[in-house]
Amino acid sequence: MPATPAWPPQSAPRLFVETELSPGEIRIDGPQAHYLISVMRIKLGEAIKLFDDRTGEWAGVARHIGKRDLILEVTDQLREREPVPDLWLCAAPIKKGRIDWIAEKACELGVDRLVPVLTRRAVVDKLNLERLRTHMIEAAEQCGRTALPRLEEMVKLPALLRDWPEGRTLFFADEAGGVNAIEAMRAHPGPAAILIGPEGGFDDAEREAIKAHPQAIGIALGPRILRAETAAAAAVTLWMGAAGDW
Repeated sequence: MPATPAWPPQSAPRLFVETELSPGEIRIDGPQAHYLISVMRIKLGEAIKLFDDRTGEWAGVARHIGKRDLILEVTDQLREREPVPDLWLCAAPIKKGRIDWIAEKACELGVDRLVPVLTRRAVVDKLNLERLRTHMIEAAEQCGRTALPRLEEMVKLPALLRDWPEGRTLFFADEAGGVNAIEAMRAHPGPAAILIGPEGGFDDAEREAIKAHPQAIGIALGPRILRAETAAAAAVTLWMGAAGDW
């Protein structure tokens, strides 16, 4: 006998919704409805995968398709919300496009929280958090994630250091020289954060303030000079590997 096709199929569109999911009907409108109706050409009875960052991933079936909205019947829970490693990424804002990339990769790599940190040499002092969240949602939809990083309001570096929680190691990319990143991360397991400076790096006073923090550890990310967004992705990847998440 031929094998029964997987349901929902792997090719089914995948969508994040703000509404907490459970069996029953849900209405989709706005840009998401346009995507399903006009781009994906969803037909009645076809499946859509849904996730809500709370209850995991569910299967939905198109029951009504209008011109600008559609009704989905949420049926089966496919997966619970995935566990997320306890890692924050604290990154100075950088140029549009590059900070969007950081938000995408933070989501793809499994960061629990993204904290924009304003530093003296930052060339950007305002961020469109709604746009950054949209980039994280798109990354989660495409990569099969069931969890999104929590996106915080931008905070100034002195306030970040002043209010830093006890018990969370702060690894900062130290351009002036630091300890081997993997060795430091393996030696300090548990809740952690990675702090990445702007394009021009931390100034001397900022670097000294970070170094003076009792939970801060300066790390080196190898022999090559990295752009801020590359340093962020590299440091997160190293931490995930040291923590056994990879």
